[in-house]
Parts: sequence; structure tokens; C-alpha cells
Amino acid sequence: MEERLQKLISACGLASRRKAEEWITAGRVTVNGEKAHLGDRADLDRDEVAVDGRALRLAGTQTYLMLHKPRGYVTTLSDEKGRKTVAQLVSGCGRRVWPVGRLDLDSEGLLILTDDGELTQRLLHPSHEVEKEYLVWVTGNVEKALPVLSSSMELDGERLAPAKVRRGRSSGGVTQLSVTIHQGKNRQVRRMCAQAGLTVLRLKRIREGALLLDQNLRPGQWRNLTQQEVLSLSEGWAHEKTKGVLQGK
Repeated sequence: MEERLQKLISACGLASRRKAEEWITAGRVTVNGEKAHLGDRADLDRDEVAVDGRALRLAGTQTYLMLHKPRGYVTTLSDEKGRKTVAQLVSGCGRRVWPVGRLDLDSEGLLILTDDGELTQRLLHPSHEVEKEYLVWVTGNVEKALPVLSSSMELDGERLAPAKVRRGRSSGGVTQLSVTIHQGKNRQVRRMCAQAGLTVLRLKRIREGALLLDQNLRPGQWRNLTQQEVLSLSEGWAHEKTKGVLQGK
């Protein structure tokens, strides 16, 4: 997908967009051997973009994976208790990657794994407020719980930012909720639901930042992120609200 040159240069970690614009104006950037100009666009899957004669490569040789984590796996590289780990699921990628954040043993869904420390910091540091969206199947008094979940709750003596909560379908006493948070305390969504008087039956992460879980990935499967997906995470692009994401149980 074509993007403005300054955005591509910034996403590759070479410079800020403003500095990249200065490089373009100074004639230091070329596209397919031709001098670039402000406003030019390129696609790194098709075009060769160079700065001072050196070809631009998105994220160098780093690896970015999307895993559909199944339940029953711990989000670590090894486990002293001998439990199954997500590292075992992606061992075929050929690189040593680590999980970005955690999903507990009984949770499932989107998990990013990478060997890019800078991106890991961007996604995990609280100052970046990267949203994480979960589908949660619960039992209990949902009407009473919704205003509690949407308020400023407290965990471990720390005040939480209000979550974004939407109610989905109910069937047989089980209700599906969409819960979006940007903090990452241990088992946060489960503990929030417990405080609100709900019992969590199932929890599935479906979005992190602008990245949506690939519906074609079955639990336990993974794939490499596309250039566009890596760019969206690197640049922290605003995510348009997902429509129709609530599903039946």
C-alpha cells in the first residue's frame, strides 16, 4: 500500500516525519533511482526507496507475528511448571521472538510477538494509551454491572481509566460484552468484571491499537504481519471503531 515517504521513513525508525521531510527537501531521498519530492508516495513491497543511497527496509530484519492464542497456553518463552507456552506455537518462525504483553492461561485471541524492542515499548508503555479490545462472555446482573465497569474503578490501589463497554447478545443467561481498555494490569478485565459482580466464562482479545485479530487464523495458528499492519502499529494510527464485532456465543 502506498504511503507518504516521510511516514515510511519514520516507520522504519530512521527519523521523525519532520526530519524525513527535511531529507526529502534536501534531495537525500530517491524512489526507484529518481529524486523524491514532498508529497511523493511509495510502496516498499514494490518500490525502492533510498536515503543517501541506502535502500529503505521496513523494520530492517525484524520479525512481527500475529498469533491466535488458544486457551491453555501461558504467555511466556519458557515455564518452570512445564506448562505449554506460546513460544512453542511460533517456534517455526525461525527467529527468537517474545510476546508483547500477556494473555492469561485461560484467555485467548490476539497476541503480537516480535523481536523489535522499540515497538514493544511503544505498545506497552502507559503513556501511549494503546487500546486493547476484548470480547467477554459473562453471567450475572449485567444491567447493574455496566455502569460499574464504565466508571473509574480501582485495582491494587490504582485508579483505572474508565473502560469502554458495549453490550452484545444474551442467550441462556450468558451475555457477551465488548470491553476496551488501554492499561494493562494483571488479569485486569477479569478482575474488573469480578468487582462488578460478573463471572467471566470466556475472554478473547480481538484488537490491539489498530490491529484486528485475523478471523482466518484458527486458535494456535500464526502469520507474519503485513507491511501495512506494522506501519499501523509503529505510527499508532487512530483506529476506526469496529462495527458489528459482537458475535454470538
